[in-house]
Amino acid sequence: MRAQKRAKGKRLTERSANVSSREQFDEFQREVINYVKPNHGTTTLGFIFEHGIIIAVDSRASQGPYISSQTVKKVIEINPFLLGTMAGGAADCQFWQRNLGIQCRLHELETGKRITVGAASKMLANTLYSYKGRGLSMGTMIAGWDLNGPGLYYVDSEGTRLKGQRFSVGSGSLFAYGVLDQGYKWDLSVKDACELGRRAIYHATFRDAFSGGTVSVYYVSENGWQKVTGDDVGELHYSYYPSEPVDDVDAYCGGLGKKEAEAREAAEKAQQATAMET
Repeated sequence: MRAQKRAKGKRLTERSANVSSREQFDEFQREVINYVKPNHGTTTLGFIFEHGIIIAVDSRASQGPYISSQTVKKVIEINPFLLGTMAGGAADCQFWQRNLGIQCRLHELETGKRITVGAASKMLANTLYSYKGRGLSMGTMIAGWDLNGPGLYYVDSEGTRLKGQRFSVGSGSLFAYGVLDQGYKWDLSVKDACELGRRAIYHATFRDAFSGGTVSVYYVSENGWQKVTGDDVGELHYSYYPSEPVDDVDAYCGGLGKKEAEAREAAEKAQQATAMET
């Protein structure tokens, strides 16, 4: 009897220890996620119009309050007809979208057909949903052209998948939406659509400290994607807001100015001449 009681007590002790260790591990996971939770900053956008799709992104990566890079490539070229954008954790976006590229290629080899945009976005959403709650941080767009025409989807790390005609993702997305909503028309020309995307990203970088670097614009058509422009936001500022030449720097900066200074000097000389005559 004593031996049975000891064995039973030992089993109860082991069970309580296991429960305690699991609780401690769960608490440890929650704390670690809070410790390593990064501050994200970016601006990406995409929209469908009459002639195809425009994707525009900035290139700044930040680590908390610090700028870690100004030259991040935030468009992942999945295949010649599919593009993905990065917003959130750079490593998460790059790894899982390149993994999506592998899955799309395998699908093409198995079926002999190019994967549709909807199927590619669903693959990514299913993958991310299987890792929900594991600390991934992603807000991406999947854009491309298939037999059904242009397609644009938003997919995030919670497994959300939305189909739409206009999306902007990132810390500067609200500023980009302001320009995009004001200037968007279905019948835009390719040139005007590229300019709208570039201008929207520029204004977002001007207002959002975590966005910046260069503005890259991609155009997706039935022939595949192509990169249209890649402009430094500092140079774009002076192209959108050219500074006028200043003739009188002193007056412009709040001083007397040349004319006022010359008039005052002439008045002083006249006073001195009058004083000498008297």
